[in-house]
Amino acid sequence: MKVKNILVSQPKPADFEKSPYSELSRKFNVNIDFEKFISIEGISAKEFRMNKQSLNGHTAVILTSRHAVDHFFRIAKELRYEIPPSMKYFCISEATAYYLQKYIQYRKRKTFFGKQKFADLMDVIRKHPEEKFFVPSSDIHKQAMFDMLDKEKINYSRGIIYKTVAANLSHVDINSYDLLVFFSPAGIESLKQNFPDFEQGEKLIGAFGPTTTKAVKDAGLRLDIAAPTKTAPSMTMAIEQYLEKEAKERRRRSRNK
Repeated sequence: MKVKNILVSQPKPADFEKSPYSELSRKFNVNIDFEKFISIEGISAKEFRMNKQSLNGHTAVILTSRHAVDHFFRIAKELRYEIPPSMKYFCISEATAYYLQKYIQYRKRKTFFGKQKFADLMDVIRKHPEEKFFVPSSDIHKQAMFDMLDKEKINYSRGIIYKTVAANLSHVDINSYDLLVFFSPAGIESLKQNFPDFEQGEKLIGAFGPTTTKAVKDAGLRLDIAAPTKTAPSMTMAIEQYLEKEAKERRRRSRNK
């Protein structure tokens, strides 16, 4: 099957021309569209309280994304909780730390950050055993992060302040695509909700990460392209390898005619 149209279940890169997807499109003459399959909704202050969660008593907050930053300050405002000036912020990356300037005056003495992975941030967190951390998260979050905190006996409490829901994809003609690419189990769930009669047939499905791979199989779908692998650490590289293999197979069949 020749792949002509690809749908990636993520927002379009800000600078598409400089992204790996642009190179992929040019090299194999394929059309690549982007569509958010999931959206983020904030948990209300009422629901936050009903879940017996609280911001009180924490001296530090762990922020793993811009969503976490936005919703932490949103829920604090809705709860009428005045964040103390002494609050310390531990961010997954320097970019996330700088994003804090949207809400606070950035000060190095109370802002700390890792290199991008949570394991790197843990190296920083370990140096502050006296803090009581609040960890804003979604209803769907990687358990590995909390396992690391538990292993190090970090004093923290998790607060679910936003949730992942299926986006409205009624405008998408799912049958016009030859390859669908997913990056989270929530994306697969969105596919099922938006297209309950979806039948894969010859359509290809690509998935990034073990949990997404499992979600594809659990949904009764066929997984055709998986990443990361030793030879394809990124999704675009895995797609490129598949398309190259497909092109070679077409040339071989053409010679044998």
